[in-house]
Amino acid sequence: MPESRPITIELLDRKLHDRAAFSCGVPALDVYLHRQAAQDMEKHAAVVYVAVIEPPAIAGYYTLSQFSIDFVHLPDTLAKRLPRYPVVPATLLGRLAVASAFRGQRLGETLLFDALHRSLVQSTHIASSGVIVDAKDPQAAAFYSKYGFTPILQTSRQGTNQRLFLPMQTIQQMF
Repeated sequence: MPESRPITIELLDRKLHDRAAFSCGVPALDVYLHRQAAQDMEKHAAVVYVAVIEPPAIAGYYTLSQFSIDFVHLPDTLAKRLPRYPVVPATLLGRLAVASAFRGQRLGETLLFDALHRSLVQSTHIASSGVIVDAKDPQAAAFYSKYGFTPILQTSRQGTNQRLFLPMQTIQQMF
């Protein structure tokens, strides 16, 4: 946790949070928060949660949205634990970023566990068999793998991203 300062994770509020000052060093993640995140919330495309340590500055953020995956893209080890529907409901952890100033302080882990817990709670209201992430690079894939995410079969739309899956049963055991 960042230097034992109190942290809150809350819904992005375009009037309250300073999106323009956020910088994690990954242009696509910075630009998303600066220009697209508030619109995605207004259009119900994604829900954006921000970590705030010193308001109104954003120390990190993540997005959640509903998703589905074709059953045939799941490896046998995961598929055998799920119902055999053609499409399996899931939660997409679309983006997760930590401001450069807070790297190395386990804020990424804090954000991930908050996202997993929210996904678990919501799965009792809206079915979700697990959480999916698209790791943008090998370092991101290693981060998620450390917490039990398993690679699933690639699709042509993913490009160079590695898609990973964590079953809701595993998340439930974490909490």
